[in-house]
Order: sequence, then structure tokens, then C-alpha cells
Amino acid sequence: MADMRTAFEFPAIVNEKAARAVAGLVVLVAAVALLTGWLWLSAVLAVGFALRVASGPRFDPFGRLATKVIAPRLGEPVLVPGPPKRFAQAVGLVLTLVATGFLAAGLPAVTTALLAVLLVFATLEAALGFCAGCYVFGL
Repeated sequence: MADMRTAFEFPAIVNEKAARAVAGLVVLVAAVALLTGWLWLSAVLAVGFALRVASGPRFDPFGRLATKVIAPRLGEPVLVPGPPKRFAQAVGLVLTLVATGFLAAGLPAVTTALLAVLLVFATLEAALGFCAGCYVFGL
């Protein structure tokens, strides 16, 4: 049972560079969704956020790509506390679940607006290193 519990733990310490790389991938998918009208990608984003909230990068394709491929190419890791990043991922999960729910309810304009909000905050994380969820967690 301890192995199963360990599999679904969020890391206590995370690499900031990997977190920013994940945010960059979220930016890419959100931008594609908004530019193409493929709003169903909000559900794909929600699954990724759920996987990251449950276990960090362990089972999430974006997390694996960021930690194993992208971040190592960006130099030495910058280690930061994991709990604020988990909280930020949980906020992303709620946002994308709500966006997907509005899409299912036939309200794509609300989904578009919520994906635009996600795009802004993920861009702040990816480009500037400002994690709004981490800031709120600290309050």
C-alpha cells in the first residue's frame, strides 16, 4: 500500500525550470485551442492538470517532457517548494474543468474566456516566472 501512496504524492521540491516548461506547454495547447476553435482541448488540459495535481510530473506527458527533456537542457535545476506549485496546478484543474463544463453545456464563449484567462496566467509563469497560484498560496 505504501508504494501506491508514494506513486500519488506530489514532490516536496520541484525544479522551477521544469514547472515553467510545463506552463509553456499549457500556453501552446491553450493558444492552439483558441486559434483553431478546438475548445475540446480544455478537456485535454484538465486531464493533464489532474495528473499533475495527483502525482506531480510522474504520469503526466507534459510533466515527463518538461522534467526529462526540456528542463535538463536549460541548465542547473532551480529548486522551489512543491506545495505552492501543486496549488497552482489545482487552480488550473478547476479552471479547465469549468471551461469544459461550459463547453458541454453549449456555452463556448465562456470556455473561450476561461481558456484566455488560463493563457494569460500560464504565459506569466512560462515567460516571466511569476506563478499567480503560488502567490495566492503564499497569502
